Amino acid sequence: MQTTFPIAKPPFTKLGRKLESMCRKALYEFKLLEGVDRLAIALSGGKDSLTLLFLLKAILGNGFPDVPITAIHVGGEFSCGAGIHTNFLKGICDELEVEYVEETSTQKLETLACYRCSRERRKLIFDAAKERGITTIAFGHHRDDSIQTLLLNLLHKAEFAANLPKVPMIDYGVTIIRPLLFIPENSIKEFANAHGFARVLCQCPIGQNSMRKKAELLLREMETTFPNVRENLAQASLTYGSNKALKK
Repeated sequence: MQTTFPIAKPPFTKLGRKLESMCRKALYEFKLLEGVDRLAIALSGGKDSLTLLFLLKAILGNGFPDVPITAIHVGGEFSCGAGIHTNFLKGICDELEVEYVEETSTQKLETLACYRCSRERRKLIFDAAKERGITTIAFGHHRDDSIQTLLLNLLHKAEFAANLPKVPMIDYGVTIIRPLLFIPENSIKEFANAHGFARVLCQCPIGQNSMRKKAELLLREMETTFPNVRENLAQASLTYGSNKALKK
């Protein structure tokens, strides 16, 4: 049984310091921790959510309030992140002195669909957080997730709307925050590889052909002609993007 776990903590390398700075910028600029006394993290166990956990653990109590963290993991036969053993995640959380909570998705192959699965996982996370008196939940959505969302909304619904940094989910009684919104995915991959927590997780038989994957392929194609397309779309989304989601 594994007894040592990959932990990324200060003093960080140059890359780690850069990621910490970008996370701090998001927390400060968007007031993501304003009024927050307890915080939950949606922890799939992938590079994004673990990077979020390590950065927040390093930041909280150092220039920001020392808010206690609860990590909530959703497992299950076909949940995103089903390729990782939960003892691995619990071991990391134990070393960081972070409360670890596990929920289980009910998705089966015959009912599997990205939208349905995503809604169920979010509800499980929301409910687990609220049961513990936590109403703010951090997700590991990064810059590239946001611009993929921008393209999907633009091409499917004619809406210029990316991921917002802070969204009160009024119907659920929780608020979502996205502290990694300024960070490119490639930087997270490099950070995960450097600290030994990069894992190939997705066991979903339909996830690799999702519309989000197709949006990423479109971005890569555009980059061959417009090298700064990701940075420009990310900036445009924050400057001109719709705030419609805040009104729901």
